[in-house]
Amino acid sequence: MAKLTPACIPLLIAALCGATLPVAANNQLPDIGTAGVVALPIEQEVRYGDAFMRFARASLPIIEDPVLDQYLSDLGQRLLANADGVRFPFSFFLINDPSINAAAFLGGRVKVHTGLFLYADTESELASVLAHEITHVTQRHIARYLEAQANSSAMTLAGIVGSIALAVINPTAGVAALQTTLGLSMQSAINYTRDNEFEADRLGMKTLYDAGFDPMGMANFFQKLAAEYRYASKPPEMLLTHPLPETRISEARARAASYGVRNKTPSLDFLMAKARIQVRYGKEGAAGMLTYFDARLAKGDYGLKEAALYGKALALVQLKRYDEADGIMKALAERYPEDLFVLDTQTDIDLAKGRHAQAIARLQSFQRRMPDNEVVVINLANALLESGQARQSVALLDPYVRANSENNLAWGLLSDAYRKLGRMTDLHLVRAETLALRGDYQASIDEMVVARGTTNDKMTLARIEARISELEKAQKELETLKR
Repeated sequence: MAKLTPACIPLLIAALCGATLPVAANNQLPDIGTAGVVALPIEQEVRYGDAFMRFARASLPIIEDPVLDQYLSDLGQRLLANADGVRFPFSFFLINDPSINAAAFLGGRVKVHTGLFLYADTESELASVLAHEITHVTQRHIARYLEAQANSSAMTLAGIVGSIALAVINPTAGVAALQTTLGLSMQSAINYTRDNEFEADRLGMKTLYDAGFDPMGMANFFQKLAAEYRYASKPPEMLLTHPLPETRISEARARAASYGVRNKTPSLDFLMAKARIQVRYGKEGAAGMLTYFDARLAKGDYGLKEAALYGKALALVQLKRYDEADGIMKALAERYPEDLFVLDTQTDIDLAKGRHAQAIARLQSFQRRMPDNEVVVINLANALLESGQARQSVALLDPYVRANSENNLAWGLLSDAYRKLGRMTDLHLVRAETLALRGDYQASIDEMVVARGTTNDKMTLARIEARISELEKAQKELETLKR
């Protein structure tokens, strides 16, 4: 049996969670087994997905940017609304990684690299990758694979899931775990996942089309990626783990053509998201990006002039040239008064220039129309904090984190607010929740114990004891996955 090595682990994991392996030359759906519900019920899959996210928060450079989070979530939900077999809520999160890649895991957890945004020219190209990943989850490809392994292995399902989760996050570190836990031959794994990839391509393109995107976006993305890196000495991660033979590209083109031509106008929000990633998370630096966007504006080749102006304004903000950025953003706000990218950057400029009241008034106007919007809540809470209104910030954030318990930014702002108010019990309780989000349950329990020592309130003490019990149980479950 062939051994798993660091070089081949990404191939296996990408195959399970988002690879692009060669597929059959026909258009018939393969027979890939049952729905994967015997060994891994839906409820358990969701719990494993939650555990995976705790691994990810502790190990991956997750970007906490409310505007990009909102955009990625909206794009994902648009696709999900047109996908079949959606059994639970999905979450999409952005990784600060210039490699061109994305991957899905159990429970609807989908990670997207910044490099994917930078490489995609259109929103349809980006959406095609997400649609592919969504299909891996809705068709339960990982669950089916795990079910097959559990039926043929003496290892526990939890051990198998933990090994795969580790390898998705860190392929090199996951080599030994996968070799020990699964004992797989590479050929059997690849044969199994080729069928999964075929299904993900076929159904993913249908989802893409039904959501209103250009199905040719998938074929164009494949073609461009293969052409650009065909002779590269070091291809990107996506091509190392996702080979693109000509048969797969030609099949994608034929399949897209069968849906008919769909000419879409450029998406302003996609281009603004791309510009934001270029300026805030790229390697060029603010001065280099200012030069870049000035050149794009001069040539008129950034898709939409307004997006290039937005990118220029972001670079100016980074350079603390707030007056110049202010002029650009005011003009964009007049044309796009409801755009959240514009709102967020206007708030940054207002706070930098000491215009707290103006920022708060604008954000409160948005809040009346969209009270639960992440961009609005996070910006308003931060503006209130910076203006010395910590109590008002708490009043806004406390109900928000109860409804959005995985929002690390909101927890961080709430922690700052409690610290400024000197509410030490609440501060330690919030710190405990932040640590739990990263799977550091022992530190979380320690914070709960500290909080217990700062209060005599019987209801609060009872709540703390109940939460400690929950954290201890979660700690045991997570340790089971790590073994």
